Amino acid sequence: MPAQQDFIEQAAPYRSELIAHCYRMLGSVHDAEDLVQETYLRGWRGYQAFEERAALRTWLYRIATTACLRALENRARRVLPAGLGDSSVDPDTDLGAGAGAHQWLEPIPDTRAFATPEDTVTARHSVRLAVMTALQELPARQRAVLILRDVVQFSAAEVAELLETTPASVNSALQRARARLAEVSPTEDDAAEPEDAKHRELLDRYCAAFENADMAALTELLQADVKLEMPPMPVWFTGRDTVMEFLAARAFTTAGDIVMVRTAANAQPAVAEYRRADDGVMRAHSIHVITPGSGGIAAITVFLDPALFATFDLASSR
Repeated sequence: MPAQQDFIEQAAPYRSELIAHCYRMLGSVHDAEDLVQETYLRGWRGYQAFEERAALRTWLYRIATTACLRALENRARRVLPAGLGDSSVDPDTDLGAGAGAHQWLEPIPDTRAFATPEDTVTARHSVRLAVMTALQELPARQRAVLILRDVVQFSAAEVAELLETTPASVNSALQRARARLAEVSPTEDDAAEPEDAKHRELLDRYCAAFENADMAALTELLQADVKLEMPPMPVWFTGRDTVMEFLAARAFTTAGDIVMVRTAANAQPAVAEYRRADDGVMRAHSIHVITPGSGGIAAITVFLDPALFATFDLASSR
């Protein structure tokens, strides 16, 4: 039908920002893409009855936000290991104990979340791992208000209409959400883009250290208070000595048995790790998301899920 064809053409430019919106709400890139698909299907079906063409973006956000809120009913929040308890100092600890008891925050490739390099600084910073972790702790509707007001930059009246509430309620929820989020406000170092030359060099040295099994080189890159998380393993480590002791005992391998491919996730430097399997083939192993700090690498989050490689448009072996 002509109306539906018109919808496809008019709605297509909003796909990336809707995926980012649903990701901020849900903490899962896979769930976000599913709900954006649902949003477009609902929009396509209802487009003939839609008359306010100038407000198509708002209408799509209404459908997507409603779908997210429905999906979040009775669903546990997504977490990273540091949100579950104290760090470990034992590199020989059982890594898998309790791994299946939680829903884990997932990384999102920058290519999925941002349509152009001109995406706003606020939009980029709002998907950083520290901010995403805090967002998941907010009640679902409060989370929606914060994202729609501060990231999408809708007015209080627009958000009130979208959520079928009052501007006063929106402003109250926004104040509470901002107060919670302020507790994890990123530093200027955390806010630099992955394309920043200093961070490109840092990432190059990080990759070389793993590929060459060079523990001394990696040690030089880490801040004294560096944090290492490896979802779905609930155990995490903090402190340069502890982190290096763990990596030496459980992660490092022979030089040449790892290949690192540079990428970007959550508006942070990231790398995809391929590791040589028993059959000699380099196979997808994990996605490392790096948080740079003022004195080197402040945090390493290693997502041990080879299925994520498809999301990053990367092959499962090389």
